Amino acid sequence: MDKFLYISMTGAKQNMYALAVRSNNLANANTDGFKADMNQARSMQAFGEGMPTRVFAMTEKPSSDFKAGPLQTTGRDMDIAVKGDGWIAVQAADGSEAYTRSGSLNFDTTGMLRNARGEPVMGDNGPIVLPLPIQKIDIGSDGMISVQPQGATPEVIEEVARIKLVNPGNENMMRGEDGLFRTMNGQPAPADPTVGVVNGAIEGSNVNAVNEMVALIDLQRQFEMQVKMMKTAEDNDKASAELMRVS
Repeated sequence: MDKFLYISMTGAKQNMYALAVRSNNLANANTDGFKADMNQARSMQAFGEGMPTRVFAMTEKPSSDFKAGPLQTTGRDMDIAVKGDGWIAVQAADGSEAYTRSGSLNFDTTGMLRNARGEPVMGDNGPIVLPLPIQKIDIGSDGMISVQPQGATPEVIEEVARIKLVNPGNENMMRGEDGLFRTMNGQPAPADPTVGVVNGAIEGSNVNAVNEMVALIDLQRQFEMQVKMMKTAEDNDKASAELMRVS
């Protein structure tokens, strides 16, 4: 009797976790460059004293859906979208190098190039700092940033730095708690000259809101089923106790 109680108990817990994952996906349906998370669980034998006769539901490390989101044309000079596979290197809050597909860029009063979340964008030699004041800025398909200093004639163009673009392979990437991606081994990926960008566009979220809503409804029904199983186990236990009293 306690066997299916244990299964339903751990199953309900994993359903709650899956609901949180799907809810987070839905909340980021309009976040530029966001990659949807996928939930997964499997049955696992519980080992301890005696024979491993109990089975529980165990969450495996969730992966992400790396398919590209829709390309949204903005016409803004500082918006870029990665073409095909690849990532834009940024500096995370802890100082480490991390990667994102969000390409809505800007610069602060010191000239530090940042993305929409405020993280410094990395070049081949560290965070990119633009020489202020700037009259015009252009980002080439290879990530090279060229600027026209304020007051300079149109033919005066200076190359500042190249945005670090990497492609370590999606199978080697994992999302951190800060929402940024990193390599599995935690080491910075080398710049990949074959990765290109589209200027004047950004990549939208790859979350399908309809699919996420359907998944949420399905998971809620599964959770209710698990709770009913736990109640059935309790009722069966009470019935067994009554039989023991009668006998």
